[in-house]
This record gives sequence, C-alpha cells and structure tokens, in this order.
Amino acid sequence: MIKPTDTIFVIHNFNMVPNDLLKYCENYVLYDASTEPGITDRLEEEGIKYTKIQNTGHNLTTYFNYFADHYDSLPEFMCLLKGNILGRHCSAEFFQRVYTNKYFTYLYEDKNVILKHDINFLAMENMYLEKNDSWYVGSPDHPHRYFDNFNRLLQFVYQDAPVPEYCIFAPGGCYIISREQVLKNSREFYMNLNKIMSYGLEPNFPSEAHQIERMMPVIFSANYKVNPWMNNEIEFDKKIEAERLITIENDAKRNRGQLRKFIDRILEK
Repeated sequence: MIKPTDTIFVIHNFNMVPNDLLKYCENYVLYDASTEPGITDRLEEEGIKYTKIQNTGHNLTTYFNYFADHYDSLPEFMCLLKGNILGRHCSAEFFQRVYTNKYFTYLYEDKNVILKHDINFLAMENMYLEKNDSWYVGSPDHPHRYFDNFNRLLQFVYQDAPVPEYCIFAPGGCYIISREQVLKNSREFYMNLNKIMSYGLEPNFPSEAHQIERMMPVIFSANYKVNPWMNNEIEFDKKIEAERLITIENDAKRNRGQLRKFIDRILEK
C-alpha cells in the first residue's frame, strides 16, 4: 500500500501522462513541455493539473524557474522529478524506498550500469561518479556556446572552487531537496544559470545543461563562495558574453590543431 508523501513533487513532464508517479504524493506542480499531439488533452482527461512551458530539451530549467517563481513561498521539501523517472532513472522498487525521505537524496538507480574502471563507478547504489574530463562537450548533438568544459563553468560560478577529479551526481537531475538548500542561493542565481543552458535546440539541448547536471550536488550542498555576478543579472550578462568569446577562441584553436594533425597524417602516407 502506497502512502502519499506530503513532500511537493515538482515534475518536468515530456510526452507522457505520469499517473504512476502521482500516486506517491499528496500535492504536485507539473510543468508540461510535451511536443507530441494529444498529451495535454490526455492530461486534462485524467484530471492532472499542469502548466504548459516551452521545451528546452531538459528538466533543469524547469526546476530553476520553479525556485525563482516561488522563492518566497517554497515548501519545506521538494522532490525534483522527470515524468519518466520510473523505469528510466530508477525502478519503482527503489523509488518506494526513498520517496518519503526528508533529506537530500539522489534519485537514481541503475543496476545494469556499465562501469569502466577509473572512468565511472557507483559510490553507493544511487550515487554515480564520473571522471571529470568533460567528454560530452564535443558531442555534435549538444553544441556549446559559453563553456567548453565543466571546470570553466564551475569556476565561473564559484570563487576558488577546487577542480574535482570526479563528478558525483544523479544522472537525470532528480533529487529530494529542502527549502534551505534552495535558499542558500539567490533567485537571480537560478535565473542566471538558466540563461547558460536555454539558448536553443540545435539540434538538441546545449552541452551546458550536461555540465550543470553534474554540478547539481555542488549547487545544493557545497559551501563555495559564489561569484558576485551570479547574483546580478546585468553583471552576469556582461560576464557571460566574455565567456562566449573565450569559447569561440578555444574552439578555433582546437579546430586548427585537429586540421594540423590531419594534414600531418596525410603527409606521412
């Protein structure tokens, strides 16, 4: 028998009707980014309340917008979820064990994860550790505009943040968090982070969303000092433009280096 929790579920929904998830909570806020025809009709038929939002390709902007919009009236605990978390990022059995937690919880489980020594591993059943080498930034499906690696973004957000050898996070970006964890950062902080990862879908969401996904535990639990421009949107806009120019230069250098290697290989033949 499932007893609904009084923790508020903040759900990012995409192209599904998450009835199985809603039975675990008394109250929820559902943001629907679906692009498939008929989804909103089905939500309404099921009596599921929702707010229609623009699809950014990922769920993190949804959570940060919720924090900003409800900053002065946040619930004591929030469960940050994707509509498809059950069966995608964790099993129903795992979720049933943790959904009532009143503390910071990584909502992730993958018993079949392929682990590669010194590249990625599990610290605990729900804590995924990955070598911090920004391997995903080069994906043509997820272009980058402002930051070409995780470390640059981390040190743009925080003063003197140590560069980790591994990133520990919940793939999918789902967590149980407290109001105090959200309020340790300003409303402007979350709005500025959203600017970094919501600039387009060409062909898919930006690489910076992958970078911030790996930064989520730092955002909610680390005690690093935040750089002042993260709390000021005007200052932030100036700083982020400078980062964009640095990234353009870095990409140009990499492309020249790759071209040089290609020419050298041709000449060797």
